Amino acid sequence: MRGMRILLGVLLLLGLSCGTAVAAGAPGRCTTSTPVKAYAKCIALPTQGATLAWTYDARNATLDAAFTGSFISPSGWVAWGVNQDAPAMAGARVIAAFSDPSTGALLALPFVLSPDVKLQAKPLVSRPLDIPLLASSATLISPARTVRDGASVTIAATIRLSPNRTSLHFVWNRGLYVQGYSPTIHPTDASDLASHATVDILTTATESSPIASAKLQWAHGSLNALSWGLLLPVGAALARYLRPCASAGPAAWFYAHAATQATGYLLGAAGFALGIAMGAASPGVTYKLHRGLGIAAATAGSLQTLAVFFRPKTTNRYRKYWKSYHHLLGYGCVVIGVVNVFQGFEVMGLGASYWKLGYCMALATLIGGCVALEVNAWVVFCRRQQEEKLMRREVEDVVVKDRAAAF
Repeated sequence: MRGMRILLGVLLLLGLSCGTAVAAGAPGRCTTSTPVKAYAKCIALPTQGATLAWTYDARNATLDAAFTGSFISPSGWVAWGVNQDAPAMAGARVIAAFSDPSTGALLALPFVLSPDVKLQAKPLVSRPLDIPLLASSATLISPARTVRDGASVTIAATIRLSPNRTSLHFVWNRGLYVQGYSPTIHPTDASDLASHATVDILTTATESSPIASAKLQWAHGSLNALSWGLLLPVGAALARYLRPCASAGPAAWFYAHAATQATGYLLGAAGFALGIAMGAASPGVTYKLHRGLGIAAATAGSLQTLAVFFRPKTTNRYRKYWKSYHHLLGYGCVVIGVVNVFQGFEVMGLGASYWKLGYCMALATLIGGCVALEVNAWVVFCRRQQEEKLMRREVEDVVVKDRAAAF
């Protein structure tokens, strides 16, 4: 009981940390006054605590804008720009701010994000933009004097727009590393993948990709960690190691296994449904590997549940084939579920967190217990084989003696 309380505490803290991670991407508070100049309007962008201030001169269709974001690494980068076609990274023209590898001074270099930038096939190289960029600069916000984790930066730019075009697609993001003068790929948390918005610079109306709420992500992560990550492996272990224990009763292992797996499957199905709801609530935010593993685990779990209703009787000749199917699919479902829990940690940006460590400790405890029970089972099996062998020899010796006495 005490171990279960500790485990549930770890899972609760995991869920709370997920909520904290999402809250970290919440909108910031905008201001029209920046280190560069004062502007006419401003908005808080929906992710990464970023803001945007601007002044639009309708007479010459000139946009004077200042984006404010923050670094997440001393060797990182912050970028902001415009996409003329869609609110997406591919096709955007951006200004990236980072430290000069040679001098340490803050740079603001232009980059064109071609559609193949997601493939990371070659380093991103700075080049002049093919839009009327009249001026650009980057300035650290006091008290920061150098690029560091949490330091705020303002990227200012003056752009000449097409006449009567005031609805613009803005994109922004930040990364951990710069190789030479080439920014590397940014993190793939939900807030990072949703860092784009369409803004009408005349009315300040904003359209952005919604992100699933913190409570929804908390519930999704907690349910799946508890079900696919722990209950289903525990249920599989109960079936394998409790069955030989005659003292527990002939059917005790079956009821314990069925109850644990049924509870795990129901919780996992609820977590899977929340994942689908989160995907529907966050268009444009896709985690292909996590989603694929989740679908595979849910499919395997559903097939396992359906297989129970078609279980042949012990005297049926097809029973052995059903058992092989049930075992293989069950173990496969457990492996996929555990792997996807780890993938979920990466998606939530908790790959190097204490919450992942806590889950690893719980899982390691379960695996260690299974290894000990497996060794014990083989020792008992070998001992029984040896005893049966000795008994057969004794019987054979008695038979030989009886035959010799008969003659």
